[in-house]
Amino acid sequence: MFQDPTKRMAYVAWLVVCLVWGTTYLGIRIALESIPPALVGGIRYVAAGALLTVILALRGRRHQQSPAATNYGLPSPKHWPALALLGFLMICLGNGGVIWAEQWVPSGIAAVVVASSPFWMTGVEALMPGGERPPMRVLSGLFVGFAGILLLVWPDLSAGGALGRQFGLGVIALQIACAGWALGSVYGRRHAPEENALASAAMQMLFGGAMMLVLATLRGEWSHLSFTPRTIAAECYLTLIGAVAAYSAYVYALKHLPVSTVSLYAYVNPVIAVILGSLVLGEPLGTRVIGASALVLCGIAVVRVGTRPEALPSRQRALR
Repeated sequence: MFQDPTKRMAYVAWLVVCLVWGTTYLGIRIALESIPPALVGGIRYVAAGALLTVILALRGRRHQQSPAATNYGLPSPKHWPALALLGFLMICLGNGGVIWAEQWVPSGIAAVVVASSPFWMTGVEALMPGGERPPMRVLSGLFVGFAGILLLVWPDLSAGGALGRQFGLGVIALQIACAGWALGSVYGRRHAPEENALASAAMQMLFGGAMMLVLATLRGEWSHLSFTPRTIAAECYLTLIGAVAAYSAYVYALKHLPVSTVSLYAYVNPVIAVILGSLVLGEPLGTRVIGASALVLCGIAVVRVGTRPEALPSRQRALR
């Protein structure tokens, strides 16, 4: 079908992103069985960032042309403040919010709510200096999407009692995660170094993961840390497959495919997460969940169609 082997590999990489990032919600839910939330993210991203940094450094040594250069393709210190801020917004708030929420919110529902990040992106872009007011088509998409989210979460929010309050906290955490993701995406498009997306991602992981480890220490999570075969496997999967391998595939796909094509992973991830959550963890999968999820995805589609191409996230926008 594809005569160009590079293009063929790019589509393979895109399929990897679609499949793997849809499974990370289940991985987070399993890791939380014995690992406290801040440590789930802190250990994952420090390990992934360190591993990716070592890989890039070794690759840089092999291709180094100038003996005077010593960073082997890693961003120079002048870029570190911007990367630290991106690590805070996208790792600490973005992924940290998802991890925190999944203590109480089923993984499939969390994935559907997180898929609404383009709604936040649209709002943040509109509030930026020089931002454009969303057209009516985009506003209608926002209405449809938020109606789907409300249908998805309202029964659990209105249940009352401790479980209802915890679920409500989880939904708030997911919205904070989406807001952090949108802010980080907008800021990163303007300020992140463009020379090496993988190197920038590695630094973001290190900064964001280190912040989460500090938070875990302040919360006293180390004393509650324990491992089981399931949680070790989940954390290793999140680190090696979800962060290092899938993100590398994401960057490769973005380099060789249109952004509009690559961004379609956002429609596949929630479907995979909902199905896996139901099959593996017995999470609810009824008519309401299916219908609400469809409404959210339809809203996302309308928002994307009505958004200028340059306003779509271009790279490093989905560390799951």
